[in-house]
Amino acid sequence: MAKESMKARQRKRERMVARFAEKRAKLKAEGDWEGLQKLPKNASPVRLRNRCNITGRPRGYMRDFGLCRNVFREMASDGKIPGITKSSW
Repeated sequence: MAKESMKARQRKRERMVARFAEKRAKLKAEGDWEGLQKLPKNASPVRLRNRCNITGRPRGYMRDFGLCRNVFREMASDGKIPGITKSSW
């Protein structure tokens, strides 16, 4: 489980990216690189990190589900993810 401060920092970055998305796109289209430099660093989508929606774990992230591998396995075993079953052969 990630620290609450790390999860909060990630949420803050997500809000910042959403807030400045239009402005960034406009400045990029105009080629105003100095204007882009004046935006906050956390407004850049490159600074976002894929994290599990439940635990905040940054590694073993499954993009299709938004979960880390550990939580995915537990939820799939419990039948909480529709269409996912444990395979056996």
